[in-house]
Amino acid sequence: MIKTLLSQVKEFKKASFLTPVYMILEVVVETLIPVAMALMIDNGVEKGDMAYIYRMGAVMAVLAIAGLITGILGGKYGALASSGFARNLRKAMYTNIQTFSFSNIDKFSTAGLITRLTTDVTNLQNAYQMLLRMCTRAPASLICAMTMAFLINAKLASVYLIAVIFLGLALFMILRRATKYFQEVFKKYDDLNASVQENISGIRVVKAYVREDYEISKFQKACNKVYEMFVRAEKLVVMNMPLMQFTVYACILCISWLGAKMVVGSSLTTGELMSLLTYCMNILMSLMMLSMVFVMVTMSIASAERVTEVINEKADLINPAEPVCEVPDGRIDFEHVSFRYKKEGKQNVLKDIDLSIHAGETIGIIGGTGSAKSSLVNLISRLYDVSEGSVKVGGIDVRNYDMEELRNQVAVVLQKNVLFSGTILENLRWGNKEATEEECKRACQLACADEFIQRMPDGYHTYIEQGGTNVSGGQKQRLCIARALLKKPKILILDDSTSAVDTATDAKIRKAFAEEIPDTTKLIIAQRISSIQSADRIIVMEDGRINGFGTHEELLANNPIYQEVYNSQTKGGGDFDENKGGELA
Repeated sequence: MIKTLLSQVKEFKKASFLTPVYMILEVVVETLIPVAMALMIDNGVEKGDMAYIYRMGAVMAVLAIAGLITGILGGKYGALASSGFARNLRKAMYTNIQTFSFSNIDKFSTAGLITRLTTDVTNLQNAYQMLLRMCTRAPASLICAMTMAFLINAKLASVYLIAVIFLGLALFMILRRATKYFQEVFKKYDDLNASVQENISGIRVVKAYVREDYEISKFQKACNKVYEMFVRAEKLVVMNMPLMQFTVYACILCISWLGAKMVVGSSLTTGELMSLLTYCMNILMSLMMLSMVFVMVTMSIASAERVTEVINEKADLINPAEPVCEVPDGRIDFEHVSFRYKKEGKQNVLKDIDLSIHAGETIGIIGGTGSAKSSLVNLISRLYDVSEGSVKVGGIDVRNYDMEELRNQVAVVLQKNVLFSGTILENLRWGNKEATEEECKRACQLACADEFIQRMPDGYHTYIEQGGTNVSGGQKQRLCIARALLKKPKILILDDSTSAVDTATDAKIRKAFAEEIPDTTKLIIAQRISSIQSADRIIVMEDGRINGFGTHEELLANNPIYQEVYNSQTKGGGDFDENKGGELA
């Protein structure tokens, strides 16, 4: 874990080195000031030597300025190092998340990843800055002050030693008990963020069903859990301050009482007593700073484990040693494929799938909910790896391809359509970042999106809000289809991607596909028979198996599942016939 975290310091090593150097210099300067003060009192004030007082006053002023400068530089480089460290942590996590397969992402909740990128990294940033500054300054100040105190008077300095041992044991007991609460609290943060994310993303449903009070209550429960865990931890941690104050005042009383006796007995000078009292505050302030560091480190240990877990997570899907970098054509072969989402799972989602699809074919896929239609097509672009058998594209196992090249040639419009904040053109160019505006318009014409884009105030430069909230479901689907077409893929997969489009527009889109991209293999998952009945062949899925595979006419004659779906959809007026442009009788 420590090795992973330190590897993110990178270009901020110099700042990380200079911070403790300046902190130590500041401590050295502060340690010399009481010495100068003692000399001024003993050799200047008591002897009435004004010239000596002025000289030592000048020395103390120079030391104070030097301490100020080193303190400022230490703060500057500490902020630079900790901020850079946090930036690199976030970048490392985010970069690694981009390499995750779907199975990797399934291990971490969205809310959990957001918490790690924000709250956890902020904790580590604060802890790193405190380690560079306070964790350097406090021990250095403690050692220097203790050394000077023992050099002045070992008997009185032993009071500090007793105080250090007492406080050290007390802090150890406090932090040991508080640690377990800090480790638990960040898990509660995940629940809190999940509640917020779910509510905001589904706010329309919440309002439609008038569930605001329920959501407020659920959020309040999540807040209370975080509150309760923090209160338990803080109840222990706050004991640090009264213990510290008790020790400080006890030391001052002991030093004053014993020191006064020694001054009267001429075994200690007044200046030395003043220095010892100053060192007393230095020592105990150092202990206080160390206690703050320990609290922050204790809190950040849980964050460190969560952050390194993401950084060190290895993608389940990786490129082979010598990947194939060209997809010959859109031919697809499933050879006795079985698949389950979890390796340790016992039940397969797909069971012994064996089929061959020719390049340029249009294949319809239909089946009930949970029949594994989406799981089937997810294997083609290697979003998951098969558990048994093999999936081949262009006659080559997908596991032998360079994943970027494979996915550039297999365009997928997923069941859940996503648009990003930005203009329509910027969203379209996710398919091809080099696409011209004319190419974008042509793709939109094929996807029947051009007609509604032209009616928008700024046309193709219209800004899409986050999540595509300012376009309808059907418009969003058509934009996603156009985006996929810009890739000019050898295989196009539409995973129920025209469900929000009316049947007439659906027919136009499929007609455009047949005329404009005849060589592209097209797989269309649909719930409507009308969306796939003109396909070259249709796959009927049931319970992770292929129940039927043939043309519309063949399945209508021989497949009971297909017959049932067809009859249920055409009963009472029929379905849309794209070739005739009207209704089926």
